[in-house]
Amino acid sequence: MKTVAEILREKANQSVVTVSPDASVFEAVRIMAERSIGAVVVVQGDEVLGMLTERDYARKIVLQDRSSRTTKVRDIMTDSVYYVGRADTREHCMAMMTERHFRHLPVIEDGKLIGLLSIGDLVKDVMSEQKFIIHELERYITGERG
Repeated sequence: MKTVAEILREKANQSVVTVSPDASVFEAVRIMAERSIGAVVVVQGDEVLGMLTERDYARKIVLQDRSSRTTKVRDIMTDSVYYVGRADTREHCMAMMTERHFRHLPVIEDGKLIGLLSIGDLVKDVMSEQKFIIHELERYITGERG
């Protein structure tokens, strides 16, 4: 089974975008739009306090008719953050995301944020593995040596 460490090594963009809990929601959403990402990790110093996602914005700003310019990230962030470590498996991550209905999973090691996995990262990894298996089976069936 593939580990989080292996997936992070293969990930093209390994940077984790973070925001302060005191930033405005507008600023956080602007950062997400500029980076074409669906979530940011909310940190204070080295401590992970929460996550802010497009879903949080839609449900807690748009639907509640609040101002994103005056509302602080801390007021709408999801503060119960589940996370994984390097040794956790892809299957464990996918099961956790499916069961708890979220799409982003911070990777924390020794109390420090070291990465972020999205459901897209995990699906891409599964598809890559399946493509490799299909290729190997085709080689086996045709007798190709390699």
